[in-house]
Amino acid sequence: MRPWFLLLAAGCSAGAPLPPQAAALNAAGVEALSRGDLETADARLSVALEYSPRFVEALVNLGLVELERGNFARARLLCERARRYNPDVAQPHHALGVLAERQRRPDEASRHYYDALRVDPGFAPARSNLARLLFRGGFVEEALVQYERLVEVAPGDPSASAGLIEALARLGRYDEADARLTVALERFPQAPALVLLDARRALRQGRPEAAAEALSPLAERHDEIGAAALAWLATSELVRGLARPASETARRALVLDPENTVATYALALALRRLDAPDAAIWLARAQRTSPSDPLLQSADHRVR
Repeated sequence: MRPWFLLLAAGCSAGAPLPPQAAALNAAGVEALSRGDLETADARLSVALEYSPRFVEALVNLGLVELERGNFARARLLCERARRYNPDVAQPHHALGVLAERQRRPDEASRHYYDALRVDPGFAPARSNLARLLFRGGFVEEALVQYERLVEVAPGDPSASAGLIEALARLGRYDEADARLTVALERFPQAPALVLLDARRALRQGRPEAAAEALSPLAERHDEIGAAALAWLATSELVRGLARPASETARRALVLDPENTVATYALALALRRLDAPDAAIWLARAQRTSPSDPLLQSADHRVR
């Protein structure tokens, strides 16, 4: 489920009491939006707004319909209108952050997420998105703070624990990360993000075969988790000296996620080992995008 589908299905309007028909239509619109039926969502939310033109959440949800359609200008207009009607709820600020992310404006998105959290510190989608942006931007200490708070406001979400663990590991605090991971896996043993982290722990501990065994089922997925699993599976193959399978696995990851930095790095190392003609191109790309991860540095050392 995408973060912006966690909006309340019924809420407030700026002004007159909210008609029950508007609340019901908004809830039905959220349901249609969550399954990707944009036409139905549009119709339901538009009628909700006929009942209550200043219905903030319906305005935001309709803005998210336009966002999914790629109509960014219309999405911004609707979300800004909702924020103007009631700046003291988190949803309009959060939706504007999602829009900014889609437009590749991470700094602007972060500001909107901070605005959402100033209004409602317990609004988990905004905190999750903010933590992720900070982590990807290299602000790992700040991301760790946000993930620690996210675990408190969303204790039942395994991705909150996964983000916290990954931030600790990136900071080199492996004992804390491993302790947290063990506890999280006891509670969420099938959570894909935690299984990925467990496989990375196995790699770090010199157990590439165990890592590959854990990653292989996830690598069958055709989504972001599948791309990450393939990227780390390629890394495990590199560590075992299997350069050609590693290059093939990394390419599969890049089909799913062309910007996956781990897969880019793994492919570059594999091609260098194979003396492939395009190795230099991929090595240059890897140097521009390579994440600072000790596991990848270890793989690089072993390939050399």
